[in-house]
Amino acid sequence: MKELILNLIEQGKYADVREKIVHMNVVDIAQLFEELDHQKLIIVFRILPKEIASGVFSYIPNELQKFIIEYITDKEIKNILDELFFDDTIDFLEEMPSNIVKKVIKNTDEETRKLINQFLNYPEDSAGSIMTIEFVDLKKEMSVRQAIQHIKETGVDKETINTCYVIDNKRKLEGVISIRKLILSEDSIILKDIMERDVVYINTYDDQEKIASLFKKYDFLSMPVVDQECRLVGIVTIDDIIDIIDQENTEDFQKMAAIQPSEKEYLKTSSLVLAKHRIIWLLILMISATITGRIIRKYDNVLQSVLVLTSFIPMLMDTGGNAGSQSSALIIRGLALGDINLKDVLKVLWKEIKVGFLVGLVLSSVNFIRLFCFEKTELLISVTVTITLFFTVLFAKVVGGILPIMAKKLRIDPAIMASPLITTIVDAVVLIIYFSIATWLLGI
Repeated sequence: MKELILNLIEQGKYADVREKIVHMNVVDIAQLFEELDHQKLIIVFRILPKEIASGVFSYIPNELQKFIIEYITDKEIKNILDELFFDDTIDFLEEMPSNIVKKVIKNTDEETRKLINQFLNYPEDSAGSIMTIEFVDLKKEMSVRQAIQHIKETGVDKETINTCYVIDNKRKLEGVISIRKLILSEDSIILKDIMERDVVYINTYDDQEKIASLFKKYDFLSMPVVDQECRLVGIVTIDDIIDIIDQENTEDFQKMAAIQPSEKEYLKTSSLVLAKHRIIWLLILMISATITGRIIRKYDNVLQSVLVLTSFIPMLMDTGGNAGSQSSALIIRGLALGDINLKDVLKVLWKEIKVGFLVGLVLSSVNFIRLFCFEKTELLISVTVTITLFFTVLFAKVVGGILPIMAKKLRIDPAIMASPLITTIVDAVVLIIYFSIATWLLGI
């Protein structure tokens, strides 16, 4: 279907294109738009029915949204805004330059304009910036019959009607009730008698990471958002949370690789920007690695006396870095999911000591057998490398487990305490342990 439509567009048969494209999913149409040149994109966008056009608009990349808004008429902009869910409108405007925002706001009514300005003033990663106002609210004095009738009258343009929120006359959140419970209840029952009063809600200024963890904890599809006076002002839905989880995971992976986070896709980011995002941490790590060089120079006499010690340095440093990275990855993920808290630092420390002891014992034993029995390395040198390897693994496991928790305590993103930084720390300590043991055992 996609190839057929692209061929029809190339041939300029736009009537046939419209006939085919209206039966496609809006997500698939949005992906199709990314393959079109700008001139054809505008033509195809304009032949779409307005309800489909708005759906496609919410899924296309920001740069295409910007291009479309710049080239379509004010009437067409208004048609898009009329069909877009309010949270999608806010998401779009947050990424646009001021001239585009002004053009969009100009085509909204006064009430919508006021709401948009209010939403744009919320912190970027807060509940207020991602919530939607398209939800169903019910009064606690309503009967089940009245509530269902109200949902029929107002629910058609709401983002979800699966969960309805019960408020009082001052819009304070009082309870929650599912559409399933409404349908299965007697018509005459009053909502306040059957609603759930123990409502889990979020504040407009709550951070999106906290919101995502609440969705995971309670398996919600939506959550109510209240202001400082506990008045219901919006809801956050699961589709927004999925986007947040994806964004947060991407940021964590980038930070764990010592890369400054970027919201743009890799192929759509210029080489200059990619280099800028990477070079700062690489410079920091490069400079910090000079400590390793100084340690080697300090023990230069040891290396000159027993030259074979040099050949084991890469193995020791790599094993230490790998061991630390394993622990840090587990702890960082545990902190992100809420499985590990700051108060668990002693539990993590003790567990990593036990893990480090077992892993170090196995690796050092295998290494001793390899060196002494198979490679016929001198006994004292084999023992030196083996003991160093044991303490290297033990230290790396402890550091990899504790540093992310310390970062969290200091309000630093734990992902920063990942592979590159831990490897740098472990490398320096490994060399000190190695040369100290060599000096002691070999009498250098």
